[in-house]
Amino acid sequence: MASFPAGACCLEGYAHHGEPAGTLTKYTDFDIYVAKPAVATDKAIVYLTDIFGMPFTNHKLLADNFAQQGFLTVVPNLFYDDHVPFPRPDDFKLFPDWIQRHQPEHTEPIIEKTFEFVKKEFPAITKFFAVGYCYGAKYVVRLLDEGKLNAGYIAHPSFVTEEELRAIKGPLSIAAAETDSVFPEEKRHQSEVILKEIQATYNIVLYSSVEHGFAVRGDLSNEIVTWTQETSFWQAVQWFTRFSK
Repeated sequence: MASFPAGACCLEGYAHHGEPAGTLTKYTDFDIYVAKPAVATDKAIVYLTDIFGMPFTNHKLLADNFAQQGFLTVVPNLFYDDHVPFPRPDDFKLFPDWIQRHQPEHTEPIIEKTFEFVKKEFPAITKFFAVGYCYGAKYVVRLLDEGKLNAGYIAHPSFVTEEELRAIKGPLSIAAAETDSVFPEEKRHQSEVILKEIQATYNIVLYSSVEHGFAVRGDLSNEIVTWTQETSFWQAVQWFTRFSK
């Protein structure tokens, strides 16, 4: 695999404080958080979350930040009402039951309907991007195989297979933590080799002194973590801006 399955580090993190500015809407049978930019745009980000899902405030706040940079940003509820609660109960187990309920055959129809929603409700959108954190990273990589994205960005990925990474056809940016049992050094290097072999357009940025989850649920009382979360956010914005023209 290009990254390992989710582990204990995927269940840890910090909730961030703030009041989301977007709106919640229902499309078919699931909810979507919609963050609109102040001015009209032709660019959209499909934001694919970690296992804590769209209801986790951190994701809504980050979506708002992307909208402030001129991207319509939509966050589908990938798990209906079955997201991992935050903070998680002590007796919660990720494997095997929860993971088995959220395989590609369960998640990808929701993502497909999210694209359908954007095209229907926002017909001015002509450029599509996607961000994926941890669990969501796998599906950004898979979308890059399908040719649906102008570019993709993933942070501290999990569950990505070598075959999925080798199949991408669009630009990919990766934000990695120095300490990460799910995307450790050997997997980073293995991913580099694959991306070079297929002559992909890519970049990989390694952030020191942080752990898995830093880009979305790090401890913002820690100056280093705050800096790396902000910098990894701008990494995504700059990557998408590059491929918006």
